[in-house]
Amino acid sequence: MSLINGLPAHVLLVHFVVVLVPLTALALAACAIWPSAAQRMGIMLPLLALVTLVSVPLATQAGEWLEEHVDSDALVRRHAALGDGLLPWVAGLFLLAVFVWWAARRSTTSGSETSRGIRRSAAPVRIAVAVVSLVVAVGASVDVYRIGDSGAKAAWHDGYSKAASGGNGDEH
Repeated sequence: MSLINGLPAHVLLVHFVVVLVPLTALALAACAIWPSAAQRMGIMLPLLALVTLVSVPLATQAGEWLEEHVDSDALVRRHAALGDGLLPWVAGLFLLAVFVWWAARRSTTSGSETSRGIRRSAAPVRIAVAVVSLVVAVGASVDVYRIGDSGAKAAWHDGYSKAASGGNGDEH
């Protein structure tokens, strides 16, 4: 993927990643902490995570094309290097989202048949999944921020004037 309507595809596709990764991270964290949220969200949690997972390599591939078509400097190389590290975080979001969905679905189908003792034995697993989900959600969100910040610096470091142009239309 290279151009969309004459613009580099990366510039457009990156917006999906910037929105979907934190949204998926937030949804995963909520569903991992509150099983009722996972039950309400249902299959939408892993589907959201899947769309997020697919969006990352698309944006990365488009970014690699763009990298070959711009002047390379340290900022562009840093952005590209950081971008290559996002996929494992998003894969973790996806795997955890599938697990949280599956666990919520399983607890719904077992319903009232589940004894109180079995629920207590599942508590350490639920707590562990919630902690791992929070770590991965925060890690993915921080990584998206770092990648976006480095991309903005690479794109704009010499692309504007720090002084106003004076062409704001207030002249008579």
